[in-house]
Amino acid sequence: MPVPAEYVRSLHAYELRILLALERLMRRYRWVPLEVLKSSTRFSESELSYRLGRLMAMDMVRYEKTPYEGYALVFNGYDTLALHTLTRRGTVQALGTLIGVGKESEVYEAMGLGVVVLKFHRVGQRSFQSARVKRGYMPETGHCPWIFASSNSAKMEYDALKTLHPAVSVPLPIDQNRHVVAMSFVPGVNLSRADLAEPRPVLDAILENLHEAYRLGIIHGDLSEFNVMVDDEQCWLIDWPQWVETAHPNADEILARDIENILQYFKRKYGIEYAFDEALARVVG
Repeated sequence: MPVPAEYVRSLHAYELRILLALERLMRRYRWVPLEVLKSSTRFSESELSYRLGRLMAMDMVRYEKTPYEGYALVFNGYDTLALHTLTRRGTVQALGTLIGVGKESEVYEAMGLGVVVLKFHRVGQRSFQSARVKRGYMPETGHCPWIFASSNSAKMEYDALKTLHPAVSVPLPIDQNRHVVAMSFVPGVNLSRADLAEPRPVLDAILENLHEAYRLGIIHGDLSEFNVMVDDEQCWLIDWPQWVETAHPNADEILARDIENILQYFKRKYGIEYAFDEALARVVG
């Protein structure tokens, strides 16, 4: 869960400077040495110790003794930096309730000029090695903390939404900072939880949206009943961080998997028979 709002509001300017320094230095260090952090912030030892103590108490920073004494920014601290920036820009005024949890994300309702959705990308260690192999935004080797992997994931999704909207039925992208994407709220429920009275028009709408995305050079890459929102016969395709270009070497295989996932779901739940070749021709035609 993101850091409590009162922590963000009570954050001292010196503590914000430490978080920013850790973010910058963690591109070089997994655990930032105390002396390096002291040199970067130019705080006295006593001031730095006091501020680090507060940040650790708020679970924004962690300390490790081995292989050397060092400090690292963790997700609460990264959430704070993103929320601080989005608030300063006027994108967000208040953070609301949790409305969804994915394999690598948490989604919250928030208030900006109106109701918005904040998606916090959280690429975890368990999925990291597979992410290196499957996702173009991940470095093949070297140091890549989870916070930066999550930031890359958020940027991928935001870029996709900007390209797709409004031709494809996706949430309107509003803003992005670090690992957080702000987007419009879409009504309805997840397709996996819906009980559709007229399922065929929804399937047709999904295939048409896949066609429009393909025409724009984008393949979803992780499409299933869990990544579609429905409201009556209207639908929205969500969760785009794993998208690939239609020119990707594995594009045909990835697109086929997306289509097959959707066709199998509608066959399993609603008994709809839809030939794969026909669906593929509709998407790429």
